[in-house]
Amino acid sequence: MTGPTPGSLRVNGATLHYEVRGQGPLLLLIPGGTGGAAAFDGIVDDLAAAYTVATYDPRGMSRSTLDDPDAEQRVSEHADDAFRLLELLSPGEPARVFGASSGAIAALHLLTAHPERVVRVVAHEPPVVEVLPDAAEHRALLARVDETFRAQGLMPAMAVFAAGLKKDSGKGAEGEEGEASAGAELPPQAAARAEQTMADLPYFLGRIVPGFMSYVPDLHRLEALSDRLVLACGQDSRGELPYRPAAFLAERLGTELLHFPGGHVGLTTHPDEFGESLRKALSV
Repeated sequence: MTGPTPGSLRVNGATLHYEVRGQGPLLLLIPGGTGGAAAFDGIVDDLAAAYTVATYDPRGMSRSTLDDPDAEQRVSEHADDAFRLLELLSPGEPARVFGASSGAIAALHLLTAHPERVVRVVAHEPPVVEVLPDAAEHRALLARVDETFRAQGLMPAMAVFAAGLKKDSGKGAEGEEGEASAGAELPPQAAARAEQTMADLPYFLGRIVPGFMSYVPDLHRLEALSDRLVLACGQDSRGELPYRPAAFLAERLGTELLHFPGGHVGLTTHPDEFGESLRKALSV
């Protein structure tokens, strides 16, 4: 497998760094948290045997720079970035899209805003907590995270956030940012990303989390487009907050909820098995 072909794309308020490899119909991978394009290192080469795979760093992360570092982050703008990449890389044919976590929220908005550009969307644990009946509790969590971040700093705020994600499961905290918690055994590639993950964490917690977890998806549009949408959760995520919105949406839309190996960050902890599950979901 040859290495990726890098590129840059100028979008509204930012310059995106993207990478393309493989051949076949386009598959756009949208990372969650602070993972960036590197979050897909464990699965991208296998996927590139069947698809032209495009990965990228979301605006403000890693190599994708913002014109205004203090700009508010909106799901609609991140979804538009994905749309611009589809227009560039697959201008004449609808593409397949996979999104993880916050990237899955962007993928949901992309589907509702530009359904003509996608043939299938696989959304893994999009934390759209506003669809849940206890959404007010999760708004309170975000307020506590913000207050802790301002008063005590990054790591105490991350502890509050991680505890909120896990409070119903009885498990130890595992970061939503795309990496497992400290002390977990990770593949070498994942461990090598730790420095970049930490560098992006203040932006993720301060801008992405509040902007994305307050997003309200258009349920009527998703219901009309449900034949193109695959909702997935980690098989080890039951009882955790990121699991619940996907399960709620699957029940509301009358679609099957798929279970991928691992938990919320199964992409990182179980890359081979996760990639196989994704290939199957894309071909349904």
